[in-house]
Amino acid sequence: MSSVPAYQLAHGTVRPRRLRRTPAVRRMVRETRLHPAELVLPLFVKEGLREPAPLTSMPGVVQHTLDSLAEAAREAAEAGVGGLMLFGIPEVRDETGSQADDPDGILNRAIARLREEVGEDTVIMADLCLDEFTSHGHCGVLDATGAVDNDATLDRYAAMAVAQAEAGVDVVGPSGMMDGQIAAIRHALDSAGHTDVIVLAYSAKYSSAFYGPFREAVDSQLSGDRRTYQQDPGNGREALRELELDLAEGADIVMIKPGMPYLDVLAEAAAVSSVPVWAYQISGEYAMIEFAAAAGAIDRKPAILESLTAFKRAGADSVLTYWAVEAANWIREDRS
Repeated sequence: MSSVPAYQLAHGTVRPRRLRRTPAVRRMVRETRLHPAELVLPLFVKEGLREPAPLTSMPGVVQHTLDSLAEAAREAAEAGVGGLMLFGIPEVRDETGSQADDPDGILNRAIARLREEVGEDTVIMADLCLDEFTSHGHCGVLDATGAVDNDATLDRYAAMAVAQAEAGVDVVGPSGMMDGQIAAIRHALDSAGHTDVIVLAYSAKYSSAFYGPFREAVDSQLSGDRRTYQQDPGNGREALRELELDLAEGADIVMIKPGMPYLDVLAEAAAVSSVPVWAYQISGEYAMIEFAAAAGAIDRKPAILESLTAFKRAGADSVLTYWAVEAANWIREDRS
């Protein structure tokens, strides 16, 4: 008697490899595809610079002047990148981050500049957090004991949201992980007549070891850590609770940050969310691939595209990545 299973006798050997045989076949049956419009480029603009300042921990990324920021924004828009996420670095910091909601502050001036330059061609987004603006580097104002005061911080976030909206932002991205921040920001925007401004909730922002290069990018003044308000890396269900709260408070989009270490959380969020779910491929993820490629350990382009595909496969509708322009150009070249 033959040892070949009956199914194979009747139908032939099962050969999944048939669908991998040629590039054309693989392209035809690919389940997950990247599109330039699903990529968002984070950009740093620093007050007082006369020329762009390269970052040693993030090869290829710079702190921009307002002029070089406008040039980078035009390049991204021409590549078809979906949006730009702005981070501002002021010359002067204080305890409450007063430059964050100053109309003449660097971030609000950058928003206004890009609204004039590329406002009709891409989506202008801004980080809504105090860490870049405070002298202590925390994401909120501190109480008498030195702890972050959640509710006092909400007042500052509300003021920031209105200032960014008046500067011309399309999307505000509150990233501080304060309880009630989405409701406070939505109320402030609506009360000021900015009902069309989108709120991107950093619903699950973990206290991660992979933020290191970002701290160089924003000249972080942080003392201590952010573990009392950012999520513990060991918790997954907590992320879904945060997501549910943000949706109830009026979030238009939700996000998981960091990216690749939390693909499981991203997939679970995507499975239950009623709004778009994004992921942020953060500075440490970027640096690992860049330095590994520079050392000859990996092939840079395939590694970048594979990492972006992983986010999409896990359920991300869009990805914030420092490779947004480069990847968008590769995607367009491949399609042509």
